[in-house]
Amino acid sequence: MKTKVLSIALAFASITAIAQKKEIRSAQKAIEAGNYTEAKKLLASVESIIGNESNSRQADFYLAQGKAFALDKNNQGLEELLKASKALNKAKDLGEADEATKQLLELKNNVVNSAIEDQNNQKYKSAAEKLYSAYKLNPTDTVYLYYAASNYVNQKEFDKAITYYEELRDLGFTGKGTEYTAVNKETGQRETFQSEKQRDLFVKSGQYSDPASEKLPSKRGEITKNLALIYLEKNQEDKAINAIEDAKKENPNDTQLLLAEANVYNQMGKTDKYAEVIEKVIKLDPNNATLYYNLGVTSTQMNQPEKAITYYKKAIEIDPDMNEAYINMASTILTKEKPLIDEMNNLGMSAADNKRYDVLSKQRKDIYREAIPYLEKVVEKNPTHTQAKQTLKSIYLQLGEEAKAKALN
Repeated sequence: MKTKVLSIALAFASITAIAQKKEIRSAQKAIEAGNYTEAKKLLASVESIIGNESNSRQADFYLAQGKAFALDKNNQGLEELLKASKALNKAKDLGEADEATKQLLELKNNVVNSAIEDQNNQKYKSAAEKLYSAYKLNPTDTVYLYYAASNYVNQKEFDKAITYYEELRDLGFTGKGTEYTAVNKETGQRETFQSEKQRDLFVKSGQYSDPASEKLPSKRGEITKNLALIYLEKNQEDKAINAIEDAKKENPNDTQLLLAEANVYNQMGKTDKYAEVIEKVIKLDPNNATLYYNLGVTSTQMNQPEKAITYYKKAIEIDPDMNEAYINMASTILTKEKPLIDEMNNLGMSAADNKRYDVLSKQRKDIYREAIPYLEKVVEKNPTHTQAKQTLKSIYLQLGEEAKAKALN
């Protein structure tokens, strides 16, 4: 009797295994056909007993489950994305490393690219939610939490932004490091990899090309600045200053943090404190071209063009190859023409008005001549910089220098 029971049990187990295999195959076919709902349904019917199967069969199951959730773009909330990630990581651990890793990378990049599209369309909340999802897919990708916080700032959902920034601070996030990228031959998109080794493996597979590496500066100062500015927005000046002071405890001479502190004092209208901090920053790093460039940007934001120009000149003096400094220098110089144009447009037709118009017109041309060397330098260093070429061409025409304008064509 015991032998018969055993044979029946074995037969039943065999039938169950065949059924599981059938469901997995049917789910794989449904995925290939784009019927992800059907695939999920088929896989759910055998999920409770898949643990009794071989590693190979389990790997097939979790790979199919991961794909079903990862590829179903109509149902990609955080819960679905995490299910996809969990299943694909299980498949990877069970032996499907190559296919699961590829699918995980595609999943993350699809979410990130969709977030970038939303951000470009000023759908900041949607972008933030997707970037947070990318972070949850792999919590080591803390940079996506940083970008999620930034989008919540743009959305003016400050409480959410504070939560994420504080989490980044507690994690010790700086953002400093190296970003490894390559171009997906199928989509034409440049995608980010977790490591140089992973990037090189995908390039070697022939699916990616044009590998690149980029050094990323620390974002610690910007995070602290944003936290402080959010506190100011909420009329919490003490918290703003405390955020800066807490960050400075670890590194009181961090120029990025000091610039953030100066920015906060400027927002508070404490110009004396702002000037005091800026003076300290310059003494700490007097030959840092990027520092002077950032000071130029800050001065522009403070509507102090002459001070900005002074800083940009210093940046160029230290680093003659800093293209961004030439661009911003020309742009800042050209902002000085706006009040002249406004006054010219409001003049009448009297003799006095005509005389004043001529004076303003000459001043305007002087501004153009001041900007020309910097625009020419931009075009010389970067001949494909369309905006610089168009601006320079327009200025040449305004000054009657048709030959130079024609040469730019």
